[in-house]
Amino acid sequence: MCQPYYMRGKAIFAVMVTLFMMTPVQAGEVNAFQSQQEDPRQPSANNTTMYIWSDGMNNFWSHFSDNDTDSTDVYTEEDDNGVITIKQRYLMTPTLDKRLSMEIGGEIRGNFNVYYNGDSDSTDNAGPCQPSQTPNDCDWLNITIFSGQTKVYQHTENPWPADQWKNVQFSYFIEEGNETWDGRNANPVIEVTMKVKGDEQQDWLGFTSGTPGAFGIELGESGTLLLPVDPASWEETFQEGGELGATPAEDTPGFTLVVASAAIAMAAFINQRRPEAEE
Repeated sequence: MCQPYYMRGKAIFAVMVTLFMMTPVQAGEVNAFQSQQEDPRQPSANNTTMYIWSDGMNNFWSHFSDNDTDSTDVYTEEDDNGVITIKQRYLMTPTLDKRLSMEIGGEIRGNFNVYYNGDSDSTDNAGPCQPSQTPNDCDWLNITIFSGQTKVYQHTENPWPADQWKNVQFSYFIEEGNETWDGRNANPVIEVTMKVKGDEQQDWLGFTSGTPGAFGIELGESGTLLLPVDPASWEETFQEGGELGATPAEDTPGFTLVVASAAIAMAAFINQRRPEAEE
């Protein structure tokens, strides 16, 4: 008399076992995806702005977080009577853990605050850099964007009055052929170059003449590069190596395992049910 209720209980038990087996597979996949999103130094759908950083010595890096306790606020370098050669490569660190596809025709926007004192122009005779005598001692400010080893864009800023900060802004529209960036072959780099010469000297009476050389660049939120990342970059299909905007397969990761687990559980239930029915 109690056999139908007993059989029903076993059926419910089999269903519960199946659901239990499904949970770790799906939760594991979700947690793994979420863990990749937790590092604020990596780009996300809500943040595609790179920031430049330095320890004030000879270490330079960049990432997508607006906070870095290992960095100073401003990088400076001085030479009263000599040439200051600036070549800073702000490499994305840590490397990109995602594939990024820039929108064709999308706009890269740079925003940097730079200071210099002395002479930075070898095309005139207004300072110690003379075209006919020292043409290689000075060079204008250049900010170059690289995707791996590929030069994407270079901005050259015309000289501005010495001993002043300059807000340097530029934009560039992404062209076809350099839109896909990743950590393996196309990790982003921001390169800053400039040459400044100082000629400050002191005579035997203690009087000084000339102008000291100096360079400075603000870091963090004052040195940024906004990237036009295509929203489809965040889709799982693209991250797994597929084409941008491709339709994902119907089966989600782990779905085959779930179906197989359900089949095994139901088979066990049916096999147990047969002897009871014969009795």
